[in-house]
Amino acid sequence: MYRVTIDTDACDGIFACLTRDDRFAEGEDGLATIEADGETVRREDGRVVAEFDDDRRADAEQAAEACPPGAISVETVGELGGGPDE
Repeated sequence: MYRVTIDTDACDGIFACLTRDDRFAEGEDGLATIEADGETVRREDGRVVAEFDDDRRADAEQAAEACPPGAISVETVGELGGGPDE
């Protein structure tokens, strides 16, 4: 399982992420957001956070690497590392 986080304060609305991973979209506020059917996507403290348990982590990592302001992070969560942030 992995978590994708968009820091909306850092996002400049360049949308390089949209061409790397189709789960990213332009939100109503003109910034990147995540749209994923059947997945948990939430907004909290200036961030969009989504957790996935699929084989598309590489797509999310490519989106994060393409983000010029570095507003996107991808991290492992759940049981793999034994802790919530590992």
